[in-house]
Amino acid sequence: MYHVSDVRTISHLIHMAKTKNFKDLNLSNAFLFAVAMQDEETCRIVLETVLDKEIGKVKVNVEHTILYSSDIRSVRLDVYARDAVEVDYDIEMQNEDEKNLPKRSRYYQAQMDIARLKPNETYRNLQPNYVIFLCTFDPFGHQLYRYTYEMCCKETGEPLEDGAYRIFLNTKGKNAGDVPTQLVNLLGYLEHSTDDYVEEHSDVSLQRLHEKVTELKHDREWEGRYMTVGELIDIEAQHAGEEASQKTQEKIGKLCLLMKTDGRLDEFIEAAAKPELFKELFTEYGLESD
Repeated sequence: MYHVSDVRTISHLIHMAKTKNFKDLNLSNAFLFAVAMQDEETCRIVLETVLDKEIGKVKVNVEHTILYSSDIRSVRLDVYARDAVEVDYDIEMQNEDEKNLPKRSRYYQAQMDIARLKPNETYRNLQPNYVIFLCTFDPFGHQLYRYTYEMCCKETGEPLEDGAYRIFLNTKGKNAGDVPTQLVNLLGYLEHSTDDYVEEHSDVSLQRLHEKVTELKHDREWEGRYMTVGELIDIEAQHAGEEASQKTQEKIGKLCLLMKTDGRLDEFIEAAAKPELFKELFTEYGLESD
């Protein structure tokens, strides 16, 4: 259902499969975040907290792929949402600092814009868009909870007002007095998704978010899929004759979620008994070179 393309949303898959039960996961976990954000209310709560404004109803498209031709690098967005006034949002969970967020965000934003206009439409039809990274590390080293970037004139400081925004959130921020309390609570919840944490904070939005996440954690179907992914990682590792590499872990996680979206989860599970099928499926879904 969700993917990460270059975004390593499934980067800690093998660890989560071996060290934590599904019910014990934090929302920062690749699998749980991916599944949770498919819910439109959950997505809306996160967006409203990050942007500190009401969003209203949103339509969520998970694992949204933007591909123009085989000669151009495709983009798969973790969570692609659009609100009632046609504003677009890309939300990415980032657990590892790969030192590429500025240019990745630039590329994602450009691809979103290109996909937005139909032939012969005027540029005036471009609506605002936001690329949002939720990071469990400080991406720029200034100990801020939130870094917001928009184009402005170097000489005058005036904003260009092109409607393009890039926001980087940091769970390790130190400037709680400069940002809304709800945002600090949300970022803390990403790494501490527990009853105790929520009880410590009088935050209605956080409580509602926790209700949704808790409900999801008690869904036996998703718990089973979580365990299936972990087992398949081990099978692939044994087939390779060594511990699965980080890249292999990510590819298997991506493949599982993509095939679930396509209604092909049974084929994915079949690959557990026929590991040679993984290579064919990686090729089919364009993951062989990830």
